[in-house]
Amino acid sequence: MKDILTKACIEKTRSVIKTSDEKHTDESVKEMIEPIVLEITRASGLSYRDKKEIIDLVFNSTRKDLDILQPYADDENVTEIMVNGPENIFVERDGNIHKVKDKFSDREQLEEVIRRVAAKVHREINDMNPIVDVRLEDGSRVNAVYGNVALNGPILTIRKFPKKSITMEDLIRVQTITPIAADMLKKMVEGKFNIFISGGTSSGKTTFLNALSNFIPKGERIITIEDSAELKIENIENLVIMETKNANVQGKGEVTIRQLIKASLRMRPDRIIVGEVRGPEALDMLQAMNTGHEGSLSTGHANSSEGMISRIEAMVLTAAELPLDAIRKQIASAIDIIVHLGRLSDKTRRVIEITEIIGFKEGDILLNPLFKFERVETKEGCFEGCLRPTGNALNKTSKFRMAGIEWDG
Repeated sequence: MKDILTKACIEKTRSVIKTSDEKHTDESVKEMIEPIVLEITRASGLSYRDKKEIIDLVFNSTRKDLDILQPYADDENVTEIMVNGPENIFVERDGNIHKVKDKFSDREQLEEVIRRVAAKVHREINDMNPIVDVRLEDGSRVNAVYGNVALNGPILTIRKFPKKSITMEDLIRVQTITPIAADMLKKMVEGKFNIFISGGTSSGKTTFLNALSNFIPKGERIITIEDSAELKIENIENLVIMETKNANVQGKGEVTIRQLIKASLRMRPDRIIVGEVRGPEALDMLQAMNTGHEGSLSTGHANSSEGMISRIEAMVLTAAELPLDAIRKQIASAIDIIVHLGRLSDKTRRVIEITEIIGFKEGDILLNPLFKFERVETKEGCFEGCLRPTGNALNKTSKFRMAGIEWDG
């Protein structure tokens, strides 16, 4: 009953707005909606609270791009919104995923929201072009898949990012990393170590990359390259921010990460920060690190430090048919440190390992683990543990000496 009445109120409000010659503001629409809802629900027996919910739903449907999802988009504690068809909406709040009671009235309503979001950034989604990736004005990342591809769809996923940048102090406070490990990484950033951050989906790679980037000295020229601009580097004035571009409906105008990395080399960068490498651009990133752009940072998906190296090898092979030994030599000379992040079963995000790449010998890349996370699961299902030094000494101390940074080991 409530869903039927809500749909009727939405249709009546849209009809009134469409036939009106006035230019409506949010306030004028709110004033218009209330009498419409009260009239349509007069004999329904709904409570005042239910009618107030319908008024809010009608307003969001007629004035907000995200319709019934708008309250979750406005909620700062919600980090992800997942819509699996019109009746199944899930949100991630404080690390936990749960289903919400709200539903789209039908498939057409959900498709209309997806089309509106795509149109805001001049993109189109339909049966012929069923997948779209866009970024909203607030920086949120949106992926949508039409129902002809996702059989229980349409599917809409919105990943939100905090308005306030998370600092390394914040990560220490929530025990993602220990102070001693954070201090070592701070000195490594200042000393121009090339650092690669690995981890699974939603393990906090971009957040950690952003926190590390705030240790870059202010006088340097930095170029950031991302699929969707998510980094918030606040202490650098000489900053270039570049973002990839998808092809238009005619299949033209695509700009890839690989093209942007090549272009960035002509911009006199001190460092290049690539939000994530996931394909042939891995080769260009390694070449940039090997040709004078020390102190560069990037991230990638992997299940371990060793797994990240294997993935980089595979990504480079998609760019060029090079001998495996040549690729491994490039990796060993380009990347100094791998920081591996993990999301534990208690939903906490932790630095699992910090590993130094010390060279290449007899066909293998040599690794030197510096920190490892030791964990014990408690009765409550949480993890107690700490990122502990392995006792291995850092090999590449020459970078500290060249940067004039004291290193006591």
